[in-house]
Amino acid sequence: MTRPLVVSIPHRLGKDEALRRMKAGLGSARTQYAQLIQVNEEVWSGDRLVFSVTALKQQVSGILDVSEDHVRLEVTLPWLLSRLAQGIQGVIQKKGTLMLEKKTDES
Repeated sequence: MTRPLVVSIPHRLGKDEALRRMKAGLGSARTQYAQLIQVNEEVWSGDRLVFSVTALKQQVSGILDVSEDHVRLEVTLPWLLSRLAQGIQGVIQKKGTLMLEKKTDES
């Protein structure tokens, strides 16, 4: 068994706005990466998402927790994908940060 991949993404949005953005962003990601990822389970319970997906024919499961000041993703990867974890972690960090960037309406 491999160690879980953990990514923590700080934000200044508050829990409700971060949760809204994560739900919207994950819906878009599901469509954008449909060729690579099949969602098997996606269950939101308050501010926690428990999920399992098939990626590159490998089973992946994880938990996403949305807090007031950060989002924490913990993913359990099979051996093959764990070898790619460093690259995957960078992509997750970048995409998550983009979802959570605070947009200002000041002109």
